[in-house]
Amino acid sequence: MKFENSNCAEDSIFFQAMEEVIYSISPLLESDPKYKRYAILERLVVPDRVIKFQVTWLDDNNKIQVNTGYRVQFNNALGPYKGGLRFHPTVNEGVLKFLGFEQILKNSLTGLPIGGAKGGSDFNPKGKSDFEIMKFCSAFMTELHKYIGPRIDVPAGDIGVGSREIGYLFGEYKKITSSYDGVLTGKPYMFGGSLMRPEATGYGLVYFTQAMLEHEKKDPLTGKVCTVSGAGNVAIHTIEKLQEIGAIVVTCSDSEGMLYDSRGVDLKLIKEIKLERRGTLKEYLEVYKDVNYIPVADYPDGGHSVWTIPCYAAFPCATQNELTEVDAKNLIANGCVSVSEGANMPSTPKATELFLTNKICFAPAKAANAGGVAVSEFEMSQNASMQKWSFDMVDERLKETMTQICKRVALTAKDYGVEGNYVDGANIAGFKRVADAMITEGI
Repeated sequence: MKFENSNCAEDSIFFQAMEEVIYSISPLLESDPKYKRYAILERLVVPDRVIKFQVTWLDDNNKIQVNTGYRVQFNNALGPYKGGLRFHPTVNEGVLKFLGFEQILKNSLTGLPIGGAKGGSDFNPKGKSDFEIMKFCSAFMTELHKYIGPRIDVPAGDIGVGSREIGYLFGEYKKITSSYDGVLTGKPYMFGGSLMRPEATGYGLVYFTQAMLEHEKKDPLTGKVCTVSGAGNVAIHTIEKLQEIGAIVVTCSDSEGMLYDSRGVDLKLIKEIKLERRGTLKEYLEVYKDVNYIPVADYPDGGHSVWTIPCYAAFPCATQNELTEVDAKNLIANGCVSVSEGANMPSTPKATELFLTNKICFAPAKAANAGGVAVSEFEMSQNASMQKWSFDMVDERLKETMTQICKRVALTAKDYGVEGNYVDGANIAGFKRVADAMITEGI
């Protein structure tokens, strides 16, 4: 099944994700004819529905602004549709189809009863006032509320959608429906949110990596040099957990450049710059004048400066296709042992192939960054039972979930003759659980 001849450029990343899965699951399809007989693959790659709508709102100058909103409800064989909302200028149908398709398998791997979806808008929260964001969220929810519900579709946050935006969205949903439902996750703690939701993806990424290194009989992360890309929520909490277990994190990056501090980055300062001031990493130099800062314009041709730094473990946590073939070659040449994806599909196909060929411990995003959606489901459980779990309880369940995902992926890879290949193991394990549910439910 090939997709290179598609005329839709914005679908290219969606086709990239599909091709990876299709090639990975070939051993499963060949071992049991029922998956072909029930046309599972053909059914799985087409969303149940794609909802596209106009979002009209007034800015602070009382000028009418128009954006496009989306919700891609991909598959609910295992449970209610579940997946984030992304507010960013790059959002389009193709990006959301890619993210929604990945979400099906990621959610399946958690073992929790949730399906796959994704949504968002090309609205850009950057530079907008709180009131403008509130007005946009109200307008967005005016349409979205028709398609979601605690047993139908439960959106969460993603890029550009944090607790502020989720709060506004939830407030509008409650106003429209007069119902206090657990219809969104990532809510502020005061009205139904779960402790540890902001930390979940980054912490879960480290827990998965620890389990993978142990399973592959490699040295643990304690005392090892680690490189991280990005400086958003996932990257910051990946750094936080790595430092907590004694790893030495020497890099992070944003859209303007890369920071390298050989002593280990000052996470408190990075949080102040990125989370409180919403500034750029270059401001780090105002406190530490002797660190190395490389602007994007000076990155190596076809690569990213973060991945030129020698390290034991690498954690790409910025965006899709950020880690290229050039970067993979640099990491391998510098003795990198482990690469764990915090962002969604941050490694290009050629980079992934190089990691697998060179026996690098490679943790694909759909398995390694599933911590966020796992804690989102924990929030759904808390909302349904009207309970609040402690931070330690959520953390314990997250670590257990990520460890179990790692074991499931590793054992599946071994069962299908690709031991050590966590990409194929994740795709086969995730696909099989969804496919078996679809067959049992009929057509």
